[in-house]
Amino acid sequence: MPELPEVQTVVNDLMAAGLPSGRLTRVEVRYPRIIAEPSAAQFRRRITGRTITAIDRRGKYIILDLSGPVHLLIHLRMTGHLYLAETASKRTPHDHVILHLDDGRELKYRDPRKFGRFFLVDRTEKILGKLGPEPLSKYFSANTLTRLLSLRKRMLKPLLLDQTFIAGIGNIYADEALWRAHLHPCRNSATLDGPEIKQLHRAIRYVLRWGIKNNGTSLGGGETGFSSATGRRGKNRNNLNVFRRAELPCPRCRTPIRRLIVGQRSTFICTKCQPIS
Repeated sequence: MPELPEVQTVVNDLMAAGLPSGRLTRVEVRYPRIIAEPSAAQFRRRITGRTITAIDRRGKYIILDLSGPVHLLIHLRMTGHLYLAETASKRTPHDHVILHLDDGRELKYRDPRKFGRFFLVDRTEKILGKLGPEPLSKYFSANTLTRLLSLRKRMLKPLLLDQTFIAGIGNIYADEALWRAHLHPCRNSATLDGPEIKQLHRAIRYVLRWGIKNNGTSLGGGETGFSSATGRRGKNRNNLNVFRRAELPCPRCRTPIRRLIVGQRSTFICTKCQPIS
C-alpha cells in the first residue's frame, strides 16, 4: 500500500531522527526470504560494520547509501513498515529484519504479509533503472507527460500504476489525481488533448504534495495500516475525495461515488465529473 507520499514520509522521519552517520553493528534476519539480493548470509556479512551515509527515495523504494559504497534498497510492498526503536525493544512475530545501530537504536522491518523486499547492491540502477520519472521532480513537466503519453495507448488508471511509466503512484493517488483532472480511469491515454494532459500533470503533483504534507494516508487500523518510522499515522485520509468513498457524495457535484474494477484494481470515481468520453 505505501505509495510515494508514504515512502517519502518514512524517509523524512529517518532523516529527522539523525539516521545518516549511524553505523550498523549487527544485523538480524529472521525471515530470509525478505532479502531478495544477495543471500541472507551474504547480506548480514556485507552490511555489518558499514555506516549509513545518506537516505533517499526513488519511486516506492527507500534508499540507504552505505559506506563502501553499497546501497540498501527497501521496498515496503503492501504491509511493510520501518520502525526506529530503542535497544531491547519488544519483538513481534512480524519483525523480520533488525538493523542494530551503534547509538543503541534498532531499525526494524515489520511486515505481516512478508511481501516486502531488501536489495543490497553496488549500483542502484540495477534495480531502479527500470523506473519511470519522478512526478515531483522539476524535470517532470507537462511536456514530459505529453511525450510519455504519446508513446502509449492504454487505459489511464493501469498506465498511472505502471512504475516504468511514472514512479511512485499507486491506487490511492491515481484515483485522486484522475478525479481532480476530471478524467475517467478507463479513458484511452492516446485520446487526451493538450489541456487534459496539463490538468492531469497538475493533479498528479497536487495530490502527491498534499499526501506528503499530511504525512501519508493511513487507512484502517492494526499492523497493516501505514505508520511512519516513528509511529505517526498519516492524516491524508481526511483529504481523499473519492478513494474508498463509494456511495458517499462527490465533493464537487454531490453525485454518489461509484466503485469499479479497472485492471483488477478497486477504483473509485464520480460518473458525472469523470465521463468516459
